[in-house]
Amino acid sequence: MSTAQKSTASLKLNTGVSIPQIGLGTWQSTEDEVYGAVLAAIKAGYRHIDTAAIYQNETAVGKAIKDSGIPREELFVTTKLWCTYHTRVQQGLDESLERLGLEYVDLYLMHWPLAMNSNGSDNWFPFKSDGSTRDVIEWDYVKTYESMQELLPSGKVKAIGISNFTEEKIERLLNSETTKVKPACLQIELHPLLPQQKLIDYCKSKDIVVEAYSPLGSTGAPLLKNEKLIKIAEKYGVSPATICISWAIWRGTVVLPKSVSSARIESNLVVVKLDDEDGEQINTIHETEGVQRFVSPKWGVVIFD
Repeated sequence: MSTAQKSTASLKLNTGVSIPQIGLGTWQSTEDEVYGAVLAAIKAGYRHIDTAAIYQNETAVGKAIKDSGIPREELFVTTKLWCTYHTRVQQGLDESLERLGLEYVDLYLMHWPLAMNSNGSDNWFPFKSDGSTRDVIEWDYVKTYESMQELLPSGKVKAIGISNFTEEKIERLLNSETTKVKPACLQIELHPLLPQQKLIDYCKSKDIVVEAYSPLGSTGAPLLKNEKLIKIAEKYGVSPATICISWAIWRGTVVLPKSVSSARIESNLVVVKLDDEDGEQINTIHETEGVQRFVSPKWGVVIFD
């Protein structure tokens, strides 16, 4: 029998602030789609919205937040610094805030641990002059993070964090003499085919909250046809998608399911309390199905070492 109910769970960041455990992901949502999605999410009970400069939908996200009628202080809003802004962090934040129409964001993440040259031809995905590969420049992400720390006293960001980092890269960041503020969050791809348990355990040991993007796998997720997931879903009387989101909650992570369908947005907020044996069973799916990473841009440099 299903004991599914809307999630109101939250986790405590190392800043002392609470972050709702389920947030609306907005990657690959157009401006038109995302406006309706954010409004539907807030109406359904979401209080956590995740966007990024590179999604190019911040304006619509901000308009929906304003039009929702919910007081700003009741919402947790995340956006991210794009790769072409590593050398001009303050500008990146100010442009995001202007598009969002907000005075501050609750969490500001470094989207990727690499910098690209904003060469005028393309502010988002510049290629080298010969057109061979993305125009990635020699720039240390530790310096980027140092600049992000300097944003905190202004109140324009309440917390800072990182995204798409490996344990090795986080360790290097934490050990840098310029790092005075520990990242509040790490946002990474997480689902039953890419559980990354070792990285989650490492972050927990460092008091860094982990956020799961693409929690259902790729678009049209074949993951949801997995026999183990289907069997567990039948036990609880819910969908395999609900089980994936519930598993992310069970693991103690924040989870960011993305949808532009009002019905799915509402259903993604509904979870069940997984028995430990079921959670452990989902932990092993990648052992038989193989590890799959769905988000790994080809930029000519190694990110996931």
